[in-house]
Order: sequence, then C-alpha cells, then structure tokens
Amino acid sequence: MCSRKCFRMPTLVICGVVLTIVLVCITGITLTNSINISNIVKLREKVASDSAAANGGHQAAQTRAALVEQQYSTLQQHHMSKSDLNYISAATHPKNLQRLLATPAPAPAAPPPPPAPPNKIVIEIGLRNSGSNDSASSASGAANLMPMPHMLQAADALLEGNVDSISLPAAVVAATTTTTTTTTTTTAPARTTSTAMEFATTSDDPLVFGIADHNPAGIQFERRAHVKQMMEHAWHNYKLYAWGKNELRPLSQRPHSGSIFGSYDLGATIVDGLDTLYIMGLEKEYREGRDWIERKFSLDNISAELSVFETNIRFVGGMLTLYAFTGDPLYKEKAQHIADKLLPAFQTPTGIPYALVNTKTGMAKNYGWASGGSSILSEFGTLHLEFAYLSDITGNPLYRERVQTIRQVLKEIEKPKGLYPNFLNPKTGKWGQLHMSLGALGDSYYEYLLKAWLQSGQTDEEARDMYDEAMVAIMDKMVRTSPNGLTYVSDLKFDRLEHKMDHLACFSGGLFALGAATRQNEHTDKYMDVGKGITNTCHESYVRTPTQLGPEAFRFSDAAEARALRSQEKYYILRPETFESYFVLWRLTHDQKYRDWGWEAVLALEKHCRTAHGYCGLRNVYQQEPQKDDVQQSFFLAETLKYLYLLFSDDSVLPLDEWVFNTEAHPLPIKGANIYYRQAPVALPAPNAS
Repeated sequence: MCSRKCFRMPTLVICGVVLTIVLVCITGITLTNSINISNIVKLREKVASDSAAANGGHQAAQTRAALVEQQYSTLQQHHMSKSDLNYISAATHPKNLQRLLATPAPAPAAPPPPPAPPNKIVIEIGLRNSGSNDSASSASGAANLMPMPHMLQAADALLEGNVDSISLPAAVVAATTTTTTTTTTTTAPARTTSTAMEFATTSDDPLVFGIADHNPAGIQFERRAHVKQMMEHAWHNYKLYAWGKNELRPLSQRPHSGSIFGSYDLGATIVDGLDTLYIMGLEKEYREGRDWIERKFSLDNISAELSVFETNIRFVGGMLTLYAFTGDPLYKEKAQHIADKLLPAFQTPTGIPYALVNTKTGMAKNYGWASGGSSILSEFGTLHLEFAYLSDITGNPLYRERVQTIRQVLKEIEKPKGLYPNFLNPKTGKWGQLHMSLGALGDSYYEYLLKAWLQSGQTDEEARDMYDEAMVAIMDKMVRTSPNGLTYVSDLKFDRLEHKMDHLACFSGGLFALGAATRQNEHTDKYMDVGKGITNTCHESYVRTPTQLGPEAFRFSDAAEARALRSQEKYYILRPETFESYFVLWRLTHDQKYRDWGWEAVLALEKHCRTAHGYCGLRNVYQQEPQKDDVQQSFFLAETLKYLYLLFSDDSVLPLDEWVFNTEAHPLPIKGANIYYRQAPVALPAPNAS
C-alpha cells in the first residue's frame, strides 16, 4: 500500500507537464505576435520619439463636439496659432485654396432670409458617385452636411470615389450652422452638386472661397488617387528605414549617405516632401514631418560644406511654401535660420555667391572643376524667388538686397551674342568658358527671370525684359528642329552646337509656354510653339525606350533622334522635368494628351522603379529589365509626384495665376493675387519728437 507521498509524486509530475504545455503555448502565441508586429514597432519607434512629446495625446482626449467647436472658433479668429495648426481646416489647407472672388455674394432677394452672420467664408465641396468614369463624374445626391474636420475627411472619401454619401450623428451635425446649396456645372456633361458651410469671421471684407475639388469634371480621380498612393509608399518606407536622414536606399533598406547633403541628419526628404503631403491631404504624415522639423531640424552644429543652391531650393523653398500654406511661424523661423547660414557665401567682391558654404564656420568656396573657380549660373541665378519672398514675410530687406545685387551684375555685364555663359568668376566678374545651356549649369536661371516677374504680381519689369531678351537669343542660337520635325534646345560650346539636350532642359517646354500665356507680345506665338515642341520631344525621348522612361540626355544626329548614345547618358533618376512641362501645358491648353502622357509615365514608374521599399532610379532605360540604382531622391517626393498629382487635379488646385513654383516645385504665392502671401507689415518711420 502506497503512502500519501507516493500519490503526491505522480500528481506533481502531471501538474508540471500541464504547466509546461501551457507555458509553451503562451510563449508560442507571444512569439507569433512579436513577429507580426516587429515591422510596426520598427516603423514607429523613431517617429514616436519625435512626435509623442509634441502631440501628447491632446487631441485624442477631445470629444467630437469639442473638435467641431475648436475648428469653428479658429475660423472666427481667422488665423492659426503655433500650437494648433488646423491642418484640415478648409480655410487653410492648400488642397482647398481657391481663387479669391473679388466681389461679395449678391444680396438676397426679397423676402430676405433670416439674418446671417457678417463676413462669411463659404466653403463648397463637390461630390461624385463612385460609378462615374475617370475623367468626368456626376453626383445624384448630396451627403449629409457635417462640421469640420469631418467635412473634409468625408469630402476626400467622396472625391476619391470610395463612398457615395456619409452620415453623421444628429448631435454632430447640429453642432454647427449649415446651409445647403445646389450647383449645376454647364462646362461639362457631368452634373455636380455641392454643399456649402458658412462661418462668421472677424475680417473686414467678406471672403468667399471654394474647395479646390468643387469641380469633379476637372479631376481624374483614379489616376490622382494612384499617385497619392505612390507618395504614401515612398514616404512610409523612408520613415521606416531612413527617418531623419536625407534620402532612402530602397533596395538596401538603409539611409543614403552619398546624397548631395551627405550623412548629416538634415531630413532632406522630410523638408522637401512635406508640402506634397500637405497638398495631398495626408495629415498624419504631415504632422510627423512637422514635429520632426520643430524638434530636430537645425544647421547650427552641421560642420559640412552645403550647396547654397540645393539648400536654398529644397530647404528654404520648402519652409517658405509651408509658411504660405499654414501661417505657422515655425516655418518662417526655420527658413530665416537656413538663409542666414547661407549668407557668408555672398561675401565676394562682386556679390556673386560661392557654390559651397560651411554652415558652422561660414567658410565658402567654389567647386574646383567649375572653370577656374567660377560660380555656376544656374546656382547663383536661382535664389531670387526665395530670398525676395523671405524679405517680404520677415520685413528684413537684406535677403532681397543680396539677390538684387546678383541681378544687377547679370543685367550690366556684356553677354556674348545675347547669351549667358554658364560660368562667372565671383572675384573678377568675368565670364568663364563660353558654354551655354538650357539644361545643366544654366537651366533654372532663366526660369527665375520669368517667375520673379510673376511672383511680383507682374511689376518686376526688369526681370521680364531680361527673360524675353534671353529667350529670343536662345531661340535664335540654340533651338533647332530635327530632320523629322522634333524641336530641341541644344547646348552651345564656343559657337558650336552639340545637338544634345539634357533631361533637365525638358522643363523649358513649360517655361516657354508660361511665358507665352502671361504676356501678349511679338514673341508669344513663337514661345508657345517652341514650348509645345520641346514637350513633345521630351515625350518622344521617353516612348522611344523599352522602359518608357527618358534618359538623362539625348542627342540628334543622322543616326538617332531623341536617343542617348553614350552609356553615361542612359540613366533615369526619377527626374520630374518632363512631367513639369506636361502639367503646365495641360493647365494652359487642356489638351488631354498631356494627361495621358503623364499616366503613361506613372505606369512606367510603377513597373520599373517601384520596389517593396520605395522607388529607385534606373541605370539604363534602354534595357528591358534595367538595374535599379538604389536611391529614392528627395525630389521624387517634392517634384515628380507633386506634378503628377496636380496634373490629374482640377485647375483650381494651386492655380497658376496665384502660385508660382520654385525650381524644386515648392509653390510660392503671387504678390497681390494671393491672400496667402502673408507679407509682414511695413514699419513706418518714427515721428520726430516735438
């Protein structure tokens, strides 16, 4: 007969076995969950450290009714504070920026309706049914009216074709006063209905705005939604593998330390791409980027030789656009901080700045290869838009004075055959080698002549005159037509045409066309013909490759037209210039082919450049299966995807008579035509003491 201890032992063994099995199961489940969320943790861990403190869960604690009241109160104040960006407010979101109507709404007919609050902002939202086609749409009914921010979230869903209508609880709908109107569009077969919401403001004059998407007939929804998804793919993978660094290497899944900004944590992709996120309505991603800029971005301790040109167009330009969009003083402060770090480069005998500056020590110099230590035309000539606007919003004339000095040097210097060589010595004020180009080394100088005139509200006649003189000389000396009728602009070296055109020069199709559309003179027709011809040629350089993407440079000879002949010219690094011209020509002509060409490019990018972790350039566009270069350029987010998105949007999204795009595609407001110019008050001289 066994003792009680004898029975206790098997019992303990059995319990131990059961406990072991339970522990194994729990461990297995935990391990499985850990594996499933590992990527999510990796994705969020860096972003959380930057944004958690800024967000603090503040909005999560607010009720829907409080959010409605917050947005309503903000519109009454008609300004934005640093602590509350009101990103999704229709009055401040650039996706919703519409032309300012010069006249107030007509007076109501008798009998008058109940009194309305004075000084209203009217926000219209166009709706469409999901069954409409890609280029036109119709709406047979309207969604329930709703307060912000729900209104814009619903509008995005409706406009992208995801839902037909959206309802909100009555308590939410009743949280704000609403008015319903119906509008019929007669310029297209499709019918649109719209809803309107009115808010009292404290402004002196009535302002009437319309959300940019109020005209569905002008939008290609499916194509635009696809470009937006491309942006999300590029951004999320940058955030996962290179957050805070400059660019992403998608194949290697690590930061790109060999970029033009090196390995310093300058967040080039964040600063460059943030306004694109804003335009596309990607609020969460935008806020992550803004939080990083507020907490991390500074040039104070960056002991590196930065390109004055690239730092200006990407960083200063990006900050200025975000300030125009939001009024957030953070961006103005950062733009001024960056520009101040660039100012030592201007300390030359002529005022022509050096190409490189150490932002910590202030030491500046030029590239050793640039024609005997010369500065480069496209670099020192591409500062005017940003520095002039910075002076206006800060009230500090120094920045405008610096670029105006450059302007005067270039105006007064003798120009060989009316052309501008690409190199100028900043010490002697003499030209370097006589190499002229509308592509690399010259390109954006000519762009900024026209756009400085536009930015000024067409009052800077000096800039327009210099533009016309330069373009007439270029058309005479450098623009040519191939035997098969392709228009191209050739490089010119020592009076010899190279019959080569850079991909960079493909922006000039839009430039010539914009010059034609903004002033009628004896050159107008020729400008437009050349603009259309160059854009067509750049399209041909794309469609004549197996990848349907264009090479870095292409030549014209008896053997080939619009084709790269040298191995070092056959790569494509996600460049935007051709799409920029598609966008401008579409806006000016509404010829559907430009949208179709843009869509061809989207499909080619998706087929050949997309990877599981971002987008890469190609080493040879003439191969059926080209090797990828493992670099996602910051300008792919800033320019390429922005221009494609706008190509498929309605004309009222950032209209060209209210916004001018810098050479990195950062939109800047036009003075006198855009209420978002945000010019600083002019300080009046103090009266004499009596």
